[in-house]
Amino acid sequence: MKLRSIQRLVIAILVVLAALTAWYRPLQEIADAQVDAGLKRALISFASARALNAVISVFQGTELSIEPLGVGVTLTPGQILDPVNDLVEQFSSIMLLASVAFGVQKTLLAIGSHSAISIAVTGMALIWAPFFYREKAPSWLSRMLVILLMIRFAIPVVVVGSDWAFHQFLVKDYDQNQVALNETNGNLSKQTPPSAAPVTPPPEDPSEEKGLFDRFKERAKASIKTPSIDLQAIKKTVEELPERVLKLIVVFLMQTIIIPLLLLWTLYKIASTLAQPSSAREPTRPPQAAHIS
Repeated sequence: MKLRSIQRLVIAILVVLAALTAWYRPLQEIADAQVDAGLKRALISFASARALNAVISVFQGTELSIEPLGVGVTLTPGQILDPVNDLVEQFSSIMLLASVAFGVQKTLLAIGSHSAISIAVTGMALIWAPFFYREKAPSWLSRMLVILLMIRFAIPVVVVGSDWAFHQFLVKDYDQNQVALNETNGNLSKQTPPSAAPVTPPPEDPSEEKGLFDRFKERAKASIKTPSIDLQAIKKTVEELPERVLKLIVVFLMQTIIIPLLLLWTLYKIASTLAQPSSAREPTRPPQAAHIS
């Protein structure tokens, strides 16, 4: 019995101390700085995706017209980039959603750090602690305390925890693939063809008589004056782009969805376990059979 009383006292003190940390400003400042950093990373990746999409669109609108021997042949370099462009468009949409997720976290941080929430958390904890120690805490009071604790501390803990996981396990993948994405964008931009007017064969001077071979050479030279585009170089440039994009998607999904949900679930289970009456946490003992002498 004495041990149970000590356990309840320790839990009550811990909950009150946790409620008092609602007034601890450095925790809020750390969470704000980390969510701002995450938002900046998402916006950088979104801008890179949109820039890459614009460069690919230039290639898709480029046609190489070649007329060897007077036969027209049209090549479209953008056909090589069509599958990549679809993936880049999806990537930009995901980065926009990641930016929105960080923005929502920032808004929830501002709501949870309001002085009214801190007052409510502290007051509710001080009211709940004596009832819990005497095993008389109403269930509605415990649930209300859990809700207030989640409102005040869930988002800061989730932001700090997900940022810690990012720097421990994901930052290397993000840095490498973001740099590779920027390099791919730069390399494709260098290969973007200049706008050029259609090249027509030079007019033939009727006063000059030329042989068949001379006229053939002039027509061939005129037909190959097209923008210089190395299709093999373009293909090599985007060869690793899908893998880079997918790795960046995984990084942001982990930081904005998977890790936060796991942390929220863990916090809820801990808070609800601590707040429930001690009688509910202890297993019931089966009644002993009466001995007949």
